[in-house]
Amino acid sequence: MTKQIATNVSWHEGEISRQDRYEILRQKGITIWFTGLSGSGKSTIAVAVEKALFAMGKLSYRLDGDNVRLGINKNLGFSEADRKENVRRIGEVAKLFSDAGTISLSSFISPYKNDRDDVRALHEAADIQFVEVFVDCALSVAEERDPKGLYKKARAGEIKNFTGIDDPYEVPINPEIHLRTDVMTLEEEVNIIIDYLVQNEVLQLQYLTRADDQAAVSTATSQ
Repeated sequence: MTKQIATNVSWHEGEISRQDRYEILRQKGITIWFTGLSGSGKSTIAVAVEKALFAMGKLSYRLDGDNVRLGINKNLGFSEADRKENVRRIGEVAKLFSDAGTISLSSFISPYKNDRDDVRALHEAADIQFVEVFVDCALSVAEERDPKGLYKKARAGEIKNFTGIDDPYEVPINPEIHLRTDVMTLEEEVNIIIDYLVQNEVLQLQYLTRADDQAAVSTATSQ
């Protein structure tokens, strides 16, 4: 974990609790962390999950790797140290979103296990649920997809420190959800995530406002 440098600082509690925020939004905050190779489908799944949650009247927000690097992390590159700081910052941001009651959909290659474990520990210390989703895809398939042409550039030596080519990717050991995007459909992947949220009471009857949402959850939990 990163060492606290600033001194004489302390957390300032407000008068509105996390539970108060959950009640007003009628949902529970959580961080869903999508990790996997470039081209594995992380962002595509996060977009589809966001759409599914929106249809249920649930508030979520996507924290996407490229989007974040265009803003808060625009001063970071792709060295191991910069990747570590990139993940650390996003872990903190995701925690704040989840504390506010939002379902945080964080899509980052996040190749190093220790960095992902640090983000998990950060959430656990704050009593916020953290769900690691391993977006598993064979390198050959991800490279064949190559939606941004990055693998081609990496193979040509135009991009250095590219995960899967000249930088490692450390596979999650015990992710809460394991998706095989080279053999599964997007619909199957989204259903697995939504089912997980229902079965683990992230999407709870008490927080669902529409009768059809409640019926859907009741059906899923009775199966």
